[in-house]
Amino acid sequence: MPFASYPSYVTLYTYSLAIRSLRRLVSANRNLSSLSTAATDMENNSSCTLVLCGKSSSEKEVAKSLKNNNSVKLPDISEVSMLLQAEMDDKESKEQSFNVELFMSSLSTGRFGRLLIWSPRLPSTQDVVSRNFGELPIGTVCVADVQYKGRGRSKNVWESPVGCLLFSFTVQMEDGRTVPMLQYVVSLAVTEAIKDVCDRNGLPYLDVRIKWPNDLYLNGFKVGGILCTSAYRSKKFDVSAGIGLNVDNGKPTTCLNDKLRELSAAACQLRREDILAAFFNKFENFYDLFINQGFQTLEGLYYKTWLHSGQRVIVQENNDDQVVENVVTVQGLTSSGYLLAIAEDNQLCELHPDGNRYSLNFKRHFLEKLD
Repeated sequence: MPFASYPSYVTLYTYSLAIRSLRRLVSANRNLSSLSTAATDMENNSSCTLVLCGKSSSEKEVAKSLKNNNSVKLPDISEVSMLLQAEMDDKESKEQSFNVELFMSSLSTGRFGRLLIWSPRLPSTQDVVSRNFGELPIGTVCVADVQYKGRGRSKNVWESPVGCLLFSFTVQMEDGRTVPMLQYVVSLAVTEAIKDVCDRNGLPYLDVRIKWPNDLYLNGFKVGGILCTSAYRSKKFDVSAGIGLNVDNGKPTTCLNDKLRELSAAACQLRREDILAAFFNKFENFYDLFINQGFQTLEGLYYKTWLHSGQRVIVQENNDDQVVENVVTVQGLTSSGYLLAIAEDNQLCELHPDGNRYSLNFKRHFLEKLD
């Protein structure tokens, strides 16, 4: 997930949506004792319901096995109730706030997004995939309507409002040198997915840009973010990639659909399902290029999408107990994934992110000179 920084408030609509969704699901799930208890547990964040579904028969069998073995666990959640999308009747499926069938029908990948876990309310989608990485096939995605412990850089935690596209998925990588670059591949896939959905539906162009290292901006406002975390196990890197995107929530900043309404009152609205499917269709292609040929195959498109080419920033360097300020110009990315800049004396330098304080005109720490 990695997501836009939202204030810690929960609207009555958020609660009612999550509880209504849970009540519909619990009616088909005999593991919980009563609707009243389930609703109370949902409000107290002591339980959650997960709906599992797959695109093909093989993924559906995996979903069935996960449910039967009660394989998915969550920290600090006393009751995790699972059911299969196939067990829900047509009315219940249509009443879901996330249309799984719509998503699956638009998905054309061979690996990513084919096993989906959906919940009306979760602590964090990132927790679901990272804490259960070994139980889930690579490429599994978890989607939530609301998450109340969303995480970003510097370990910020917040409540995400209704209308966001909130999801995390699993990737496994062997070369640790490529892991830091994955967030850039993810960011690029998000921006290209938005363009693709707008083009296919005849919608106005939305100029969503990448703000290094992992934020998404539209007309000067943050509309999304990416967080990638990894763990090294059995000589491989288990990566959990989380994305949050403001699709249909006007608060706390703005969202994609608000901008579409500004551009054309007659424009139809973007749907989370369409964007998610387009994301995986783009990401799988980009990921294969990245792994087989390196990030340089995507650099040209990435630089067209980010905000920083030619940007001048002030950096600070400690020199004999004195802070010296230098103006540098951003050139691109280094091979390790940090910002490559050139100083006024034509010396190249590498800029690292500084906690959560990076902004377009903020002073930066000058951390490392390049040979």
